[in-house]
Amino acid sequence: MNELEQLVHSARADFDAATTPADLENAKARYLGKSGRLTDLLKGLAALPPEEKKTRGAAINEAKQQVEALLNARRQALADAELERQLRAEALDVSLPGRRRGVAGLHPVTRAMERIEAIFGSMGFEVADGPEIESDWFNFTALNTPQDHPARSMHDTFYVEGGHLLRTHTSPMQIRHAVQHVKRHEARLASGLPMPDIRVIAPGRTYRVDSDATHSPMFHQVEGLWVGQNVSFKDLKAVYVNFLQEFFETTDIRIRFRPSYFPFTEPSAEIDMMFGSGPLKGRWLEVSGSGQVHPQVIRNMGLDPERYIGFAFGSGIDRLAMLRYGVNDLRLFFEGDLRFLSQFR
Repeated sequence: MNELEQLVHSARADFDAATTPADLENAKARYLGKSGRLTDLLKGLAALPPEEKKTRGAAINEAKQQVEALLNARRQALADAELERQLRAEALDVSLPGRRRGVAGLHPVTRAMERIEAIFGSMGFEVADGPEIESDWFNFTALNTPQDHPARSMHDTFYVEGGHLLRTHTSPMQIRHAVQHVKRHEARLASGLPMPDIRVIAPGRTYRVDSDATHSPMFHQVEGLWVGQNVSFKDLKAVYVNFLQEFFETTDIRIRFRPSYFPFTEPSAEIDMMFGSGPLKGRWLEVSGSGQVHPQVIRNMGLDPERYIGFAFGSGIDRLAMLRYGVNDLRLFFEGDLRFLSQFR
């Protein structure tokens, strides 16, 4: 075996011994690098006679090609081995059950809102919708709360450009609905005929500068309105007691009215309820504000308060949801913690 054959044999052994790409590159440098054995042989050709240089050069180049072929073959073998290792590591056992996609569900507040709409819908109430960015007129003035009224401080909120604000309650939707209702029946009113009753609820998001365990800067409210020629507190009590019994799925509920004050109703009352059983048994819980619609609000709807009368109420949907699902901190509804929300799927 001559010198070049020995060199190729040695290169094959070194390449086969390399177990990583880094080891293989180190072995390559010993033969094909700037100071490699084949490189030194090619440099030595300069000192040979022309005839010998031609023959020797051809032999060295042939040996070099063999070494490069061995190098490429070992590179491919190492790459194939690495791919095989990765495939084994990432292999899937198709006999195992697949990963299930998580089951979605409605938010508990959305569930409560849909339940409220269904209950009042069964009693003949329409559902009104309206803008969350409101004008001062619909949010305050039309509800008998002019700019200098002290009750505005109770509704501290977020104001935007152009004299508008994020609505502090959903009562503006009642006014908008009532005005549209009156316009639809202008001909009947002008002829002296009675107008069909206004019976509507207005659920939606509202905003005030509050934040604690029972208050949120953004919260949900449902306002109810029933205006007609013979609507009284008796009707309010009958409607609201029926609603509470249906919402909480029990008739074991007591209800009371406490005198209160709201600028848009006169007289006004807070509505409290008490469960006859369960963990909240024996505790009075405030669930709504209510009252007979103020005559000035009736006028702002475009109606004669001497002929039309009605009641209104406003309840916090979030609070009703807290009572229904036994949640003691309102903020849990809005923190987006799936561990909490998944309980309501």
